Amino acid sequence: MKKLFAFLLFVSFSISGYAQKGKWVELFNGKNLEGWKISENPSSFSVVDKTIKVDGPRAHAFYDGPVGNHDFKNFELKVEVKTMPKANSGIFIHTVYQDKGWPNKGYEIQVNQSHGDWRKSGSLYSFNDVKDVYVNDGEWYTYHIIVNGDKATVKINDKVVMEYDESEDKNRPANAGEKKFDRGTIALQAHDPESVIYYRSVKVKILD
Repeated sequence: MKKLFAFLLFVSFSISGYAQKGKWVELFNGKNLEGWKISENPSSFSVVDKTIKVDGPRAHAFYDGPVGNHDFKNFELKVEVKTMPKANSGIFIHTVYQDKGWPNKGYEIQVNQSHGDWRKSGSLYSFNDVKDVYVNDGEWYTYHIIVNGDKATVKINDKVVMEYDESEDKNRPANAGEKKFDRGTIALQAHDPESVIYYRSVKVKILD
């Protein structure tokens, strides 16, 4: 009976994952943080007026829900975000939950219009950085992140602002470690107590 139950559970997950492929699926339900696992300082994340409000000391909200079994390889991600003045945040891809610190696994896409860090929104942090600012604090904008194989493309409001091909990066540091394309979940970052950011939609489309 246990073996039958395990088999049916596997089939259920497989069918669910297959049904999700190629379709946009919302990861934030607009009501609470169900499906998200927050590290270090959970109070840095709250739901206010159907948005995820990020306000507090360092923490990361890792997607831990059923979509794709929170394990994405090739995918597209659309995130609607609004930064307040001098705010810093990030969107991690191909990462994994960890209790404390900055995520060691995967890449960070920077979220920053006016924070002192010169790496601005669209940067694949420290690997292919963007210096220009494409939107203003206080306005909603859309991130479109496409990850396929060794390549990533970042669009802000449909404008391509960053492209990166890991296989052709001749300046890639030898100590990059797990900061590479692999597979994993996504995470939203609370950077510091002076950074206030809002996320109102986090949608994923699984490519394979």
